Amino acid sequence: MVSLVVLAIVFTFSLVQIIRAATTTVALNTADAFAVLAGTTITNTGSSVITGDLGLSPGTEVTGFPPGTVSGVQHITDATALQAQTDLITAYDDAAGRTPVTTVPTELGGTTLTSGVYDSADGTFGITGTLTLDAEGDANAVFIFKTASTLITVNDSVVSLINGAQACNVFWQVGSSATLGTNSTFKGNILALTAATLTTGANVEGRVLARNAAVTLDTNIITKATCAVAPQLTVTKSVTNDNGGTKTASSFPLFIDGSSVTTAIASTTSVGLHTVS
Repeated sequence: MVSLVVLAIVFTFSLVQIIRAATTTVALNTADAFAVLAGTTITNTGSSVITGDLGLSPGTEVTGFPPGTVSGVQHITDATALQAQTDLITAYDDAAGRTPVTTVPTELGGTTLTSGVYDSADGTFGITGTLTLDAEGDANAVFIFKTASTLITVNDSVVSLINGAQACNVFWQVGSSATLGTNSTFKGNILALTAATLTTGANVEGRVLARNAAVTLDTNIITKATCAVAPQLTVTKSVTNDNGGTKTASSFPLFIDGSSVTTAIASTTSVGLHTVS
């Protein structure tokens, strides 16, 4: 009597993100569709390129498009923009209320930070040079920066993402206004209570969302950040009997990284180095 154990190993792509328990993402809901969202006005100078939707509510004045271009839909004082502003308020309040918080120096340039929630003692943040955000191999790592007042980056400053960090999972809750310096490279979603100003050549992978006032642009590239979907490894245990065999899958223990695989139920884990025994 011979029993044959068949292991079916397949790769699937899960639409569900597994977020670190310590820091979960900030849900933008309908505001997620917007690369730029403002409350009073949106003013552009030069050939800015916006990848994603552009929205304004309750204001009505959008200028500078063209020469600026928007790849998505422009929602000016319509129901979609109004709902996006409502969802922005919810997201802003969520980020502002996050705990536990690690207090770090006001100047973020020259530092490397891992996933978590951060504020500063004086309620502002600045970036001179390079701020590095390290996901430590977790593509779902979330970074939340909370300011009671301003966020200011200097000319040519850089926010760098390493080891799987994604701009979609970086949130900047700004208690007043954000200003990005000339030719700076910025990553993450700006959730500003008041306004946001991008000076000449400042580029953003993320979103520029302002609740109560204006977004001002000058020859910028703003690309709405979208999280990459990580592949999943699925292992299913099954048995094929021949010559009158009566064994079942439960007769053959199978483990992934020491955890038992349940008979006829797919066990899914992140793709990487795993021990199947």
